Amino acid sequence: MTSFDTTPQLNVWRALLALAVVFVMLATSGWTALRNQRGDTPLQASLSAWEHGRIDGLRLPDPQSQPTKLARFFASLTERDRASLVHKYPLAVGNMNGAPVELRYRANRIALGQAREVERERTHDSRLTAAGKHEAGRRMHRFEDLMEKGRHILAFDPEGSGRVAEVFGDLGEADRVSVVVPGVDTDLLTFQRTQRKYSAPVGMAESLYAAERAASPSTRTAVIAWADYTAPSGLGIDSATAMRAEEGALRLNALVRALPGSSPVSLFCHSYGSVVCGVAARSLPGRVSDIAVAGSPGMRVEKAAQLHTAARVWAMRDADDWIQDVPYLEVGGLGHGADPVSTGFGARVLSAQGAKGHAGYFEPGTASLMNFAEIGVGAYRSVHCAHEDGVCRTGLSGTAAA
Repeated sequence: MTSFDTTPQLNVWRALLALAVVFVMLATSGWTALRNQRGDTPLQASLSAWEHGRIDGLRLPDPQSQPTKLARFFASLTERDRASLVHKYPLAVGNMNGAPVELRYRANRIALGQAREVERERTHDSRLTAAGKHEAGRRMHRFEDLMEKGRHILAFDPEGSGRVAEVFGDLGEADRVSVVVPGVDTDLLTFQRTQRKYSAPVGMAESLYAAERAASPSTRTAVIAWADYTAPSGLGIDSATAMRAEEGALRLNALVRALPGSSPVSLFCHSYGSVVCGVAARSLPGRVSDIAVAGSPGMRVEKAAQLHTAARVWAMRDADDWIQDVPYLEVGGLGHGADPVSTGFGARVLSAQGAKGHAGYFEPGTASLMNFAEIGVGAYRSVHCAHEDGVCRTGLSGTAAA
């Protein structure tokens, strides 16, 4: 087990907590607002063009309209009109909650192709340093990866470090939907990895999707690798506050409300992703049946009841996860509150046997992944609790998807 006194990451947290008052003063003076000022992005430009666009002489609806209204709009169009909008406004359509998912897949493929060409040109830009050209090449290849046949990209934004979401399975026909919400250092380039595959969102989602199918072959499932928020970079101020989580929570809520159908949705929130899920919890629609957190630094509350959600709240942590030594408190906006696996928090605590550290919860063959899969298909009586008394299954009945 890692020592609190010697772990570099935890020393960072100590320093951040000590700077709480300074941070609050800077935040209230407007210093933090300067960090987020930027001009129009490609996505903003596409949305602006949409707002001024017309089809058959009629103005297009507000892209921020309710998903049900936008769904009715797209349903009223001919296939030719839908194709026209996809080609004219690919980034807008590809990220529009309420647009049919198949249309979003098509739009994002076009947007990825356009972004790839931008990066290809940058690899030959004499104004860039060698490091800048190398970075452009990495982004170009990542866009090519995301364009591979059979991939279903539900959201894509190339701006900055980038945002992306990918679907595994048939979202429209799913009996149950799972959403993987990752933590720090998640962006376009870390969305998938060859080494340490299951520590990245794509590997997490693929592993969960396979485990769910194995757990209940008759249950039609879909899993979303959701990296469609700006995650903190490293263990700095952003990771110790709820600033990124608050923006992420809005986006997560919008995603869930725009999902097709009415099937139950389970959230699987890793590390800082559990902060996002904690902030989002009170606003999520009733179809969210479960919120499961792993390796959590806290959910911005002291007790699960304070999340104000009807969803079942689950928590797990591996014995070797260094996150257990973070200060589970909140001071001046720094820190994320109580430990979700503590007895007093009130979550259903699950076994994470075999997970091995902070990034191993989605590794095939682990109790953590098996528990996630059982939750994902609604087989609640089959989960393995962290304690032999089986208290995490209290009040649950049935083993089939519900």
